[in-house]
Amino acid sequence: MAKDPIAMAHPIRRTLGLLAAALGLAAAGLSCSDSGQPAAPGAATPAAAPAAVTTKSGIPMVALPGGWFVMGSGAGREKDEPPHRVRVSPFLIDRHEVTQDDFARLLGRNPSRWKEGRCPVEQIRWKDAAEFCNARSRLEGLAPAYDPRTWACDFGSGGYRLPTEAEWEYACRAGSPAEYAGGDAPARLAEAAWFKDARVRRPQPVGLKAPNAWGLYDMHGNVWEWCNDFYAKDYYRESPPEDPRGPATGETRVVRGGCWNSRAPMCRAAYRGDEDPGYTDACFAPDVSGFLGFRCAKSAP
Repeated sequence: MAKDPIAMAHPIRRTLGLLAAALGLAAAGLSCSDSGQPAAPGAATPAAAPAAVTTKSGIPMVALPGGWFVMGSGAGREKDEPPHRVRVSPFLIDRHEVTQDDFARLLGRNPSRWKEGRCPVEQIRWKDAAEFCNARSRLEGLAPAYDPRTWACDFGSGGYRLPTEAEWEYACRAGSPAEYAGGDAPARLAEAAWFKDARVRRPQPVGLKAPNAWGLYDMHGNVWEWCNDFYAKDYYRESPPEDPRGPATGETRVVRGGCWNSRAPMCRAAYRGDEDPGYTDACFAPDVSGFLGFRCAKSAP
């Protein structure tokens, strides 16, 4: 198997006093390192590359400062993604999708169809992802974000959770208004994503493609990623401008990013998918193709 560039990377340590103070990383027991990625152009771009942090559970994350960005797309592709300005607060997000190794280490099981430790865990229900977030919080001595009776998310708990839909798109765009990490042309997508045109027949190990400008891997393609939000087609028309968290209730949850079997348009930064959070393998919608995973997020301390 190809070596994982994340595991091989040796980031240069440097002082990040201002950013660490702003995010309270020291108080959270996180260590900082330079992500080594150039900043992308655009109003949402931080002055310096976001800090890569290593959590107590050993899973790498990136600390993103808050900012305004244009969420959605004005290309008229889908009626549920009208462009609108949104501000998100500082947060941390996993550098790559949760792997099968990490999922099995914390929860003692691996539901994936294609079992390989460094591949993203897949065939994941929304509740499975929330359970992993709670287990990761407990491992690090943090208050779990999800109530296991209702699965409501306590954003003030300090624990791990799934990213909101707005946080996910903000992280995916990395300060750029483009459709994909490499620009608007679908031909550039192959540099950063495993998707249908890449002619692979299964999910691939995380971190083999180029990261985006903020050092995040596989935001496009590989596996669809659960978000915390319930889905509503018209939510953008009524969502608050700051830290939108989706409708209070709904029948499906948002999924983002596309998967290895998705066509390029489904991998766009703005594309909104949704799925039944309690699906079984037989219930997948055709465009989701049965391959759902996730990555964790955490509000800044």
